[in-house]
Amino acid sequence: MVESLTKLKARVDDYLAANLPKDIDQDTLAASMTYSTMAGGKRLRPTLTLATVLTLGGQLTADVMRAATALELLHTYSLIHDDLPAMDDDDLRRGQPTNHRKFGAGMATLAGDGLLTLAFQWVSDNHLAAPVRVELTKKLAQAAGPAGMVAGQARDIENTGHRLSLDQLRYLHRQKTGALIHYAVLAGGIITDQPAPVRQLLVQFGDSYGLAFQIYDDLMDVVGTTAEMGKQVGKDAGEQKNTYPGLLGVAGAEDQLHQALASARRTQAELARVTGKSFAAYDDFLAYFKL
Repeated sequence: MVESLTKLKARVDDYLAANLPKDIDQDTLAASMTYSTMAGGKRLRPTLTLATVLTLGGQLTADVMRAATALELLHTYSLIHDDLPAMDDDDLRRGQPTNHRKFGAGMATLAGDGLLTLAFQWVSDNHLAAPVRVELTKKLAQAAGPAGMVAGQARDIENTGHRLSLDQLRYLHRQKTGALIHYAVLAGGIITDQPAPVRQLLVQFGDSYGLAFQIYDDLMDVVGTTAEMGKQVGKDAGEQKNTYPGLLGVAGAEDQLHQALASARRTQAELARVTGKSFAAYDDFLAYFKL
């Protein structure tokens, strides 16, 4: 039986709290890395992996937890670096001062570096089968690296103040936000050794979900509040960022969100048909989007 999203999130939180301190050998660095990692957050990426593993008949062993939770370390690194003065220069994240506001830009940069490298330690330093570890490591590097998330960040910086087309905006966010969500769902298929057709459907779901997530985040920067989001809102327009509401208006962005969610639900149904398993666990993730 697949556990609820609440229980899966608690598993991730518990694993991080118990294991993160074991691998850091400098007190201030440990405080900085722990500050951002344990500041809350939805844990959507690792819980997507865990829910997929359970749905496909796998077990949440210590090794699976280690490999899946590595993704939260990498995601947290990306948030710390994204908030830095040289990037978005944000003061608030998850309702708390950003890492560089508390520890300084230098230590925050090192905390991000530490989380990035520790993520690859965790995804490879476990007792999953060697081919599984190799593939997870490769796919995570591709998702996070210069053809994935980092490339998306670069496109975002380079195109600030330059209006992108809808196709260009989708491509930017497929890398910047979607790549790690794509990986999160695929990782569940890799861990449970799924055949290629199932893996393809998993990444289709991840891609649609990742697109919906970014559109929703853009919308909430316009219609949400700082209290709801745990970060400053209304910055995108002021900084001339490329967003869905900026390009299409709020109504147009909402329409794109509904299309992305409809695509995700169609793929969810196809996964159930092809595998003969219930993918109802994905309903909890799709319920995240509330306007």
